[in-house]
Amino acid sequence: QVQLVESGGGLVQAGGSLRLSCSASGSIFSINAMGWYRQAPGKQRELVATITNGGSTNYVDPVKGRFTISRDNAKNTVYLQMNSLKPEDTSVYYCNAHVVDRSMFAYMYWGQGTQVTVSS
Repeated sequence: QVQLVESGGGLVQAGGSLRLSCSASGSIFSINAMGWYRQAPGKQRELVATITNGGSTNYVDPVKGRFTISRDNAKNTVYLQMNSLKPEDTSVYYCNAHVVDRSMFAYMYWGQGTQVTVSS
């Protein structure tokens, strides 16, 4: 079994910054892509950013230039640095990891979510 634990959410004023972390633990052989998604009330979950195990990144247009995704492969951890936050960034943020476990079974895991609230 694999667990993803997120931290770093909170309340911040518009223009402020937050850094989210997500650590994977358990029966891990390797982790391929990792990513961050978000879901606002009444809306579908949407992609924010992804990063491969080689460090290639991808961002959706609304966060380009403001958010930075990174990872520490030795710690099985992915980060999301969020700068210049806007009220429309308010959501529950979820991390996601494509994990190959020690039985060589590949599966996609999700964190429990962390609330980010940006006040105007």
